Amino acid sequence: MKFSPVWITVLGASLLATDSFAGPSAQWWLTTPDRSALLSAQVAPLPFVPATQTSMAAISVDPQQHYQEIDGFGFALTGGSADHLLKLPAAQRRQLLEELFSPAGNGIGVSYLRVSIGASDLNQRVFSYDDLPAGQTDVNLERFSLDEDIGNIVPVLREILAINPRIPILGSPWSAPAWMKTNQNVRGGKLQPACYPVYARYFVRYVQAMAREGITIDAVTVQNEPFNDLNTPSMQFFAKEEAAFIRDHLGPAFQAGGLQTKIILYDHNCDAPEYPVAILTDPAARKFVAGSGFHLYAGSASAMTVVHDRFPEQGIYFTEMMVVNDGGFAISRPTARILIGVTRNWSRNVILWNLAADAKFQPHTDNGGCSMCQGAITIDGDKIERNLAYYVIGHAAKFVPPGSVRIGSTDNAALPNVAFLTPANRVVLIVANVGDTPRKFDVACAGQVMQPELPAGAVATFVW
Repeated sequence: MKFSPVWITVLGASLLATDSFAGPSAQWWLTTPDRSALLSAQVAPLPFVPATQTSMAAISVDPQQHYQEIDGFGFALTGGSADHLLKLPAAQRRQLLEELFSPAGNGIGVSYLRVSIGASDLNQRVFSYDDLPAGQTDVNLERFSLDEDIGNIVPVLREILAINPRIPILGSPWSAPAWMKTNQNVRGGKLQPACYPVYARYFVRYVQAMAREGITIDAVTVQNEPFNDLNTPSMQFFAKEEAAFIRDHLGPAFQAGGLQTKIILYDHNCDAPEYPVAILTDPAARKFVAGSGFHLYAGSASAMTVVHDRFPEQGIYFTEMMVVNDGGFAISRPTARILIGVTRNWSRNVILWNLAADAKFQPHTDNGGCSMCQGAITIDGDKIERNLAYYVIGHAAKFVPPGSVRIGSTDNAALPNVAFLTPANRVVLIVANVGDTPRKFDVACAGQVMQPELPAGAVATFVW
């Protein structure tokens, strides 16, 4: 049954019924910019009471208004992240992974991972799965080997899968092997058109090799940041080229190999929605595609809605954004812009960059590796520090499991928010107070109202 917003204001105060009605109550968890609360459960639940009449609540939640299904919230598990985790004593690593990937107890329930296909710029060094001396080629992929990942990514993924066997894993390449590229270099250049068929088979070999290690790759993107030729590694892959690669090579290769792995196109910033639109306009390419991936280093999250509205049957995925402490702990800003902003614009997931680094943001590649990419956790020896990104994701992942659905809630600039309905029929509301003063406000749902108060710059998750 639909509800109406249910409060009125008289002389600045909410007028609520206060008879003997004993309604439901919301549990809630709070993070504040002064770190006095860090995803902290609040002792006193917030009661819902019926309102005297209909009016306009600051936030109205409508569980009957359904949008996209949620696949999960998480991080990129880079090679560097895996290296740091493997250096921890085994018992400490198990404890940390339980905290990261289980929602029970003090766990934050990370429910989605991204890994690089070959090296990213947050590896110690650059590699592909088929590296050759200059001038050589391997069109039959006879020298294909997953050995580099077996040294770090694979054992960490196995430990994670023991905690959460169903976690979706997204694979993204930073570059094809250098011998397939126009410039014969790991940095920049493009994929040679003559190598489109062998590169499609390279993707197939990767998915199959990971499967033999007990790891299911749920989805791949075709190219991380296809406009970017400045990272080491990197490769440009423009829309017409990516469309042809998907339509004529990658899609048919996955189909012929019997792979269920999803193909996600684009995987770059929100300033060029015309890129995914151009590919999806081609029905022969679109039939192989599960959706479009976005970053938010440039542009507005509303670009994802532009693509969704053109192709509503296609998924929207948020595949990368860096969140760093930046000299403070301004939790409300990245929560509002990223976590709330992208899910309100149809994204099925939120992946932040990246899971772990050390205090010097190592490792990264030389000549184009990110030297400022802070992990969600900092690992120094056996010392663990939880950073801003950890809490941004925790405010969603702990409470919104895969299979949840985004539901209706008021778009409020002063109190950015997003709401979900979980498979257990629980409502989850995430709210950021982006203002400089505390805010007391009313939340209406199903004819009842609760009244929380958030400190300036704070974020809260409410569950009822």
